[in-house]
Amino acid sequence: MDANQEILHEYLESLCAGVPAEYRIPARYYRGDAIKRGLRNADGTGVMAGVTRVGSVQGYYLRDYDKIPIPGELYYRGINVNDIVDWHSSHGTFGYEEVAYLLLFGRLPDKDSFDRFYALLSDAQRPPKGFFENVILKAPSRNVMNALQRCVLAMYTYDEWPDDTSVENVVRQSIKIIGGLPSIAADIYAVKRHIFDGRSLYIHHPDTSLSAAENFLRMFRKDKKFTREEALLLDLMLILHAEHGGGNNSTFTCRTMTSTGTDTYSAIAGAIGSLKGPLHGGANAKVLEMLGYADEAIPEKITDGDVRDFVVKLLNKEAGDRSGKVYGLGHAVYSISDPRAVAIRKYARGLAEKEGYTRQFDLLEAIERVGIPLLMERSDRELPMCANVDLYSGLVYQVLGIPADLFTPLFALARTAGWCAHRLEELLCGGRIIRPAYRSSMQYSGYVPMEERGRSAQDAEG
Repeated sequence: MDANQEILHEYLESLCAGVPAEYRIPARYYRGDAIKRGLRNADGTGVMAGVTRVGSVQGYYLRDYDKIPIPGELYYRGINVNDIVDWHSSHGTFGYEEVAYLLLFGRLPDKDSFDRFYALLSDAQRPPKGFFENVILKAPSRNVMNALQRCVLAMYTYDEWPDDTSVENVVRQSIKIIGGLPSIAADIYAVKRHIFDGRSLYIHHPDTSLSAAENFLRMFRKDKKFTREEALLLDLMLILHAEHGGGNNSTFTCRTMTSTGTDTYSAIAGAIGSLKGPLHGGANAKVLEMLGYADEAIPEKITDGDVRDFVVKLLNKEAGDRSGKVYGLGHAVYSISDPRAVAIRKYARGLAEKEGYTRQFDLLEAIERVGIPLLMERSDRELPMCANVDLYSGLVYQVLGIPADLFTPLFALARTAGWCAHRLEELLCGGRIIRPAYRSSMQYSGYVPMEERGRSAQDAEG
């Protein structure tokens, strides 16, 4: 740090010393039912802000205002996601593109419609001329999500009709983004690892005959090789992350921005920025970090007693990252089970064992089995608690050789299908700009001329 930086640092330190006090809001302002912090009701349920036909997240039902837990269900346009996953898994086919069609258009496609849609998505895998050189290569970022957000915003400048919010144009833009993000994410990571990690730079052109999952693995890997089993597992992850109702933070961000009349690229970039937050999209990386600590602390022969000791230390802030959290357990809506976690456990273990990750999978299952009763006991919770999708998704990506830098970007490129569907729904059905209210807690005063301000402060202290 040079002299000027030291002076700036000291100035900022003194300038900001009183900032927390100026922003502190007394707890009394939040009392009662009028303020819904985090847009949550007192029982943890979300404040109803709209109606959607895109997706439905179900983990309980209300009876006489009491939450009655049920096994978790996730529906895309009224179709249970388990039915979609089970069909494609049993037939060994890729399903993400079909899910994208279903979310955007509200129905499953016939073969002719799907083939045309697939061709449009495939064509969108190729970035516009000069996009890689001018947008990705010239302004690299240490964070792939940051660069992904910027790339979506940059797509605006390559669009002849960027601000047209007609249904046809928004669908066209949605297809461009959904189809283009897998290739863009792979290129962003290649540049990031070269510039900031000192690794060799290799860039592969997309193969437009491949699905999103296949194409990502092909572009991401140096030798462009992957097995069909690997690609089908990644496709499963894309399906499970494609949509999760209108109330999750990133989807609500997309809908809020859409309600202002802004363009598609801004709305999707806003959703990506929301998902970048570690409280939303980055939890699976924290699970893997926790798993590393568990692997070191727990003997080779895994017993529930040893796992319990480790989880107790996590909760007591004596192990792991000392946060007191057990990552991957608990969900805002799901109680008995998260259907996404159930599907991953069902279909991912085989490849995990084949690739030498049996112990890691066993550790996560033990943490789920032992950790949930401990968490419920600590929180004095009566409703059931379950593992969420993040408990297993990070390990799946690790099995596929995908680094933590790409966990949340993969979440984003999958969820783009859901975001675009919600954008269309908000454009067609929203009707009003989303604008919640905030209660004021400020102290009112008159304006004091500058020459009197020091004197006023001294008088106040006297």
